Amino acid sequence: MEKILVIEDDPAVQRALRRTFESAGFEVSIAPDGAVAMEVFRATLPRVVILDLRLPGKTGQDLCREIKHESSTVPILVLSAASDVLDKVLLLELGADDYVTKPFSPRELLARVRAALRRLNQASDKAEIFSFDDVEVNFSKMELFRNGQLVPLTPQEFKMLRFFLNNQERVISRTELLNEVWGYNNYPTTRTVDTHMLRLRQKLEKDPTDPVHFRTVHGTGYKFVR
Repeated sequence: MEKILVIEDDPAVQRALRRTFESAGFEVSIAPDGAVAMEVFRATLPRVVILDLRLPGKTGQDLCREIKHESSTVPILVLSAASDVLDKVLLLELGADDYVTKPFSPRELLARVRAALRRLNQASDKAEIFSFDDVEVNFSKMELFRNGQLVPLTPQEFKMLRFFLNNQERVISRTELLNEVWGYNNYPTTRTVDTHMLRLRQKLEKDPTDPVHFRTVHGTGYKFVR
């Protein structure tokens, strides 16, 4: 039975989510506020986290950061009544896997949780250590070295890099990257993919203006070549 942690302060939403996930066979734990959320997280070790953005005690942004610091692979799906694009961008940059705006469909949320778990299971079947050129990356430790020097990457950059390394030589569209890496079908703009690609090239290519590994396929997207 998969464990799921719901971090939510609204009792009505707590009850609705408990019914939804328990009926689907999940073991559900509830953290009613940000103050106790990490305590419950460490005690239950859930496979996936549902995180309300606006919480008493500690913000959703802070909790997202702390959870990813302790367990970089656990999927986090954010719930919020806020529809501001900046909130979505910030949470995804911190490593959240998806963002659902209230009011939401329990059926859709369940589908997104299952999709996040599928991605997690597929990723766990892949090798955790990759190397190419002068780069070595360890995804289990969230560490990347280039020429023996530690290169800092954001959680989202690690996720994007992993997807490329698991799909070498395959042309990947910007839309597929948004769906599979960000896990959010209505992400504000595909320019976000281009921005992250630019950052990866700057950090990992010898000449970012003439990339060898992270290549542009004009009119389609990108592909990684070892």
